[in-house]
Amino acid sequence: MTTYHAGSAPTTGVTTAPLESGDRLTRPEFERRYKNSTVKKAELIEGVVYVASPLRFQQHAEPHSRLNTWIGTYAALTPGTRSGIEPTVRLDLDNEPQPDIVLLIDAAAGGQARLSPDGYLEGTPELVIEIAASSAAIDLGDKKQAYRRNGVPEYLVWQVYENRLDWFYLVDGDYQPLPTDADGLMRSTIFPGLWLTVTALLQGNMGLVLAGLQAGIQSAEHQQFVASLQP
Repeated sequence: MTTYHAGSAPTTGVTTAPLESGDRLTRPEFERRYKNSTVKKAELIEGVVYVASPLRFQQHAEPHSRLNTWIGTYAALTPGTRSGIEPTVRLDLDNEPQPDIVLLIDAAAGGQARLSPDGYLEGTPELVIEIAASSAAIDLGDKKQAYRRNGVPEYLVWQVYENRLDWFYLVDGDYQPLPTDADGLMRSTIFPGLWLTVTALLQGNMGLVLAGLQAGIQSAEHQQFVASLQP
């Protein structure tokens, strides 16, 4: 994750207010308070601050690892794409999330997101992934709407307690569920060859997940996609 380190106390006599869940801030003020805070992870969603709680292994860390193995393998075998874990993403003046995983097309290859001079993502990654405790989580509420409104083409949410995975893709400004084909695969509309065997992922069978991904990487559409990303 991106961590801002607490700075020294101001010498002007002005004390920076603490960063707390429920604060309503603009993005510049959020960044200012975050920089001077001891908070390890916080997000600004629709102008509201959310400070992260400690993360459980089975409910978050392990699913995170499985998804990152899948995405990281795809990025490693798809020149012109980049993946990252918990980056700060400057979407707009009311939204600065830290999604669990992003997959993007490199800016040099025509991607939508750019690196800012201070090293953060600005703009919209092509695929955002979040791990949600349940369907009631912010990931399927305000955060989903923020991603939709900013034109994030694909959004994947794993609801751990329901053991459910939803993969949305943008159609005419609204998110529609990505269908599962007869082979039990979900196939990205943005990243050819990014195939996911959903049942295997939910059951923890990463061998089958990677086998399905390998089939996608060996497909003709993936080869054409890689060729289109090259200079």
